Amino acid sequence: MSNDELKELTKVQPVLRVAPQPRDLNNNGHIFGGWVLSQMDIAGGIMAARVARGSTATVAIEAMEFIAPILSRDLISVYARVERIGRTSIAIRLNVIASRNLDEEQVPVTSGLFTFVALDENHHPRVIPEESKKKYLG
Repeated sequence: MSNDELKELTKVQPVLRVAPQPRDLNNNGHIFGGWVLSQMDIAGGIMAARVARGSTATVAIEAMEFIAPILSRDLISVYARVERIGRTSIAIRLNVIASRNLDEEQVPVTSGLFTFVALDENHHPRVIPEESKKKYLG
């Protein structure tokens, strides 16, 4: 594996792995879309806090795509990649993959672009450290 390939791989980070529960099913027997959105928001918040080196808040979901249903026995993994960093905001691409049939099959199920803002101790926007921009955007 080349250095460039390794660098690209490290830009995408696994952040969260969750097994949905029967209570998370909708009327169709699939996992409720709101449940997966909340898991993505949690994972995005974890990644945003790493980048911002402190508290963050979700300010927007710029794009969201439901690709395939999540089934009751799936195990989902949320992967995050920093797309851009502004003065106080961070845009993070979140991709959700379902492990199905005892890990025999990996199915992309949702993808979204979430924006977070870094917060100071008074819950006001604050500047993101320059070191984070270098680390996460190269």
